[in-house]
Amino acid sequence: MLFWVIAAILTLGASLAVLLPLTGGMKGASPAGDHDLEVYRDQLSELDRDMARGLIQPGEAEEARAEIGRRILRLGAAVQPEAAILKPARSARWVASIAVLAVPLLSWGLYGMLGSPDLPSQPLAERLAKNPADASVDELVARAEAHLAANPSDGKGWDVLAPIYLRLQRFPDAVTAYRNAIRLDGDSAVRQSGLGEAIASAAGGIVSADAQKAFEAALKLDPANAKANFYLAVGLAQEGKKADAVAAWQKMLGQLAPDSPWRSAVRQALAEAGGPAVADAPANGPDAQQAEAAQQMSPQDRQAMIETMVAGLDDKLKQNPRDEEGWMRLIRSYVVLGKADQARSALGRAVAAFGADSEQARKFTAFAASLGVTATE
Repeated sequence: MLFWVIAAILTLGASLAVLLPLTGGMKGASPAGDHDLEVYRDQLSELDRDMARGLIQPGEAEEARAEIGRRILRLGAAVQPEAAILKPARSARWVASIAVLAVPLLSWGLYGMLGSPDLPSQPLAERLAKNPADASVDELVARAEAHLAANPSDGKGWDVLAPIYLRLQRFPDAVTAYRNAIRLDGDSAVRQSGLGEAIASAAGGIVSADAQKAFEAALKLDPANAKANFYLAVGLAQEGKKADAVAAWQKMLGQLAPDSPWRSAVRQALAEAGGPAVADAPANGPDAQQAEAAQQMSPQDRQAMIETMVAGLDDKLKQNPRDEEGWMRLIRSYVVLGKADQARSALGRAVAAFGADSEQARKFTAFAASLGVTATE
């Protein structure tokens, strides 16, 4: 009801602001000829008085009277067109008044049919107070941003939000979040490689000196960091060092796990660079004979073999749930296979295995978020 009252007041005020000048603009106005006619009449009276006092000769008085008469005749010819002009002006004011009244009436009618005046308001504070499981990604991000605005020194909050910004392609925000996380919670390979990716993405995919510095810092902490190795090879290719880039990608392909999401990216990069791929298998994956046999399989058989390996890793983690790297491989494997529900389940089990408040749980959450998986999605 309050909405309609406010809308009515605003509509009335806007209509009156337009109508009042239209209805009262010409009120009391008189044609300009009326004033001139009064002047000429005064001149004739003054002329008669001057002649009666002998101030002017009769001949001169007659000439002056004739001139004033001619002016009065010309004035009468001009007054008629002016009156004709005033009539259409009044008609125009009526048309304008009707149009001004019609606009709010039509608008209200259309809103009543097509709008949602009974829809309850949804203040931001109430939306942010909802259960996270019922909130959208944008609402969760808004909630995190509100928290960090009030607690800018919460390094863990920046650490969780940074990969989400990256996933949402808010690259400048991701750069800021990663820098804050590093400043407040210290270096880690995941943070430095994420920072490098955010800097490169913000620059349109160009691996700049700042991005290269971040990737190199990540490799000092974790020489096997796939993201850092991949982007440093991209940087070599951009510098024209194609052979060095191909060698780096080939080495990387030989060290990646078979379920690594980076394998397809490396193979695509090698194909674009014209370099051959290698089929060496990493540790904890199939041996060389198995890898060679996999190359001869049909796509369906190869997919079945990968799913069997992932299922075996899942069984091992059920027996040994304290395998931190194993959980990350499992989450990543399910993402590669397109099994988002299993990936979320694996994330939940990993967090439960180490405790929701543990450093490992926060690491799992950030890692899964970088792959587009969240516990509340």
